Amino acid sequence: MAVLDDQGVVVSANDTFGALLGTPPGELTGRVAADLVDLTSDGRTRQAYGEVLRGRQARLRCTRRLKHADGRSMWVQVTVAPLPPERPAPHLHPDRDTAAALPPGTRSGSGRPSPGVLLSVADVSARRELQARLRHVRLHDPVTRLPNRTMFLERLSLALRTESAPSGGTGTSGRVGLCYLDLDGFKAVNDTLGHHVGDRLLAAVARRLTGCADRAAAGRAGAPLVARLGGDEFALLVEGSTGTEQLADLAESVLCALQEPFEIAGRKLSVSASIGVVERQAAGTSATALMQAADTTLYWAKADGGARWTLFDPERNAHRMTRQALVSTLRAAVERGEFTLEYQPLVGMEDGRLRGVEALVRWRHPQFGVLTPNRFITLAEEDGSIVPLGRWVLATACRQARAWQLAHPDEPPIFVSVNVAVRQVWDSDLVADVAEVLAETQLAPQLLQLELTESAVMGSAGRPLQALRALSDMGVRIAIDDFGTGYSNLAYLSRLPVSALKLDGSFVRGFQQLAGAAQPPSPADEVIVEAMIQLAHRLGLTVTAECVETSDQASRLRRIGCDTGQGWLYSRPVSPDRISELLDGHACGRR
Repeated sequence: MAVLDDQGVVVSANDTFGALLGTPPGELTGRVAADLVDLTSDGRTRQAYGEVLRGRQARLRCTRRLKHADGRSMWVQVTVAPLPPERPAPHLHPDRDTAAALPPGTRSGSGRPSPGVLLSVADVSARRELQARLRHVRLHDPVTRLPNRTMFLERLSLALRTESAPSGGTGTSGRVGLCYLDLDGFKAVNDTLGHHVGDRLLAAVARRLTGCADRAAAGRAGAPLVARLGGDEFALLVEGSTGTEQLADLAESVLCALQEPFEIAGRKLSVSASIGVVERQAAGTSATALMQAADTTLYWAKADGGARWTLFDPERNAHRMTRQALVSTLRAAVERGEFTLEYQPLVGMEDGRLRGVEALVRWRHPQFGVLTPNRFITLAEEDGSIVPLGRWVLATACRQARAWQLAHPDEPPIFVSVNVAVRQVWDSDLVADVAEVLAETQLAPQLLQLELTESAVMGSAGRPLQALRALSDMGVRIAIDDFGTGYSNLAYLSRLPVSALKLDGSFVRGFQQLAGAAQPPSPADEVIVEAMIQLAHRLGLTVTAECVETSDQASRLRRIGCDTGQGWLYSRPVSPDRISELLDGHACGRR
């Protein structure tokens, strides 16, 4: 402890203070206290200290790093407070030398102390060292000794603030980069060889990543920060990055470094990594956004086969975000009635008369507008909402077909074709659903056609096959959609309750391409389609050609015996009212 005058000069100090600084107490008298304990190195502390000396502030407490006379450093806690004016030396510290810190003559006859300030200094080096060790433990991974997720996010947040600040120093580019990697197949190592081997492998991987970071630092301001984020996930943070090329080079070096097998516990272990690479301006982004982008890009690298790095693509990410938005609202959209049906005519090739229609679902999304099935059917199959959506489509289409039949009693009734996903067969009682809808709408079973994709039907066994047979026995038509793109196993068709084939549009488009070519058209496509039609007819199946767009295509299909056609030559998908008009006109005109 020491007593200071109102100018901050040491009036008297006790022996402990002298021992702390390595200076005899007598030599401290007359010294400027701020110089002894570093109270002017920053403006905030300097101002507060001045306020205490002037009696405008009750106390100042701060921590300072001082140097002992023998050269060693130490951490001290400094407290500065005015001496109370109404009593002798305050008992602020139990040190028996406190009274000795007070200079002679500070006590008047009335026992009132002279004006002054009491300075006390406590050595907190041991406490600081313990805190540092605890912080190191808290911020480092015990297996690899690398910074952990907590420290990585702290550094990332600091880097974003630093790089976003107006450039005034060297080594900043205003950009940050991140390589986020995951070991491919690491779980198998843990499962087969045990976690102790897995931990040793992780430590070995960490050493190689650190080596990559050190080599990447050559000629640059600093090495990338390497961290283990958890499990077999690691990250390399590049502060002040110079662009995507720098991050791509770093990712490539990591892949190369991991190619060499690891010698662990007498075994040679090989691992690879999938890496998501993100590089962008620091301004306008956040640690959370950057990590989300890196995580997404890592997922892309794994989905593309692993053992590779993938660069973040904003357009691909926007598509993913849209996909997530659709998935999250699909089920509710069915309940809210956001879906509607359009119908595309199926036209007889010989007479051009309307024979049936295919029901095509549309989603009138409040944010993204009208969406066609290719935007959401796969998502509906993945999350199971295809079941309630499929029921709605089936009921709506059958109800509409019955309405057309009643509105045009003098015309041959047209059938309605509804697409069915295999998951509808597995996750619901499709046979019961169809029977209930037909009974409710009073639509004849032969006026309902269910379409399943070729790959789904050809592999049918067990419950799906039983359902198809039950539906066929009920009188419902079964059609294979997009035929020719999958198995194309016509012999297998004889064992399935199928009544119609819909030829994939790629065959018909080939007709048009050949017709417009400079060279004489090759008859290959036509020969293949003709052979499929003849075989189908021999099996008792009707054939519909999809994507008929020109009269030339239609005439060639008619010549080789195709039964019905569907495509823009006849009509695009239209509203129910337009189908009614076509029924009134008896035939579909060219469009």
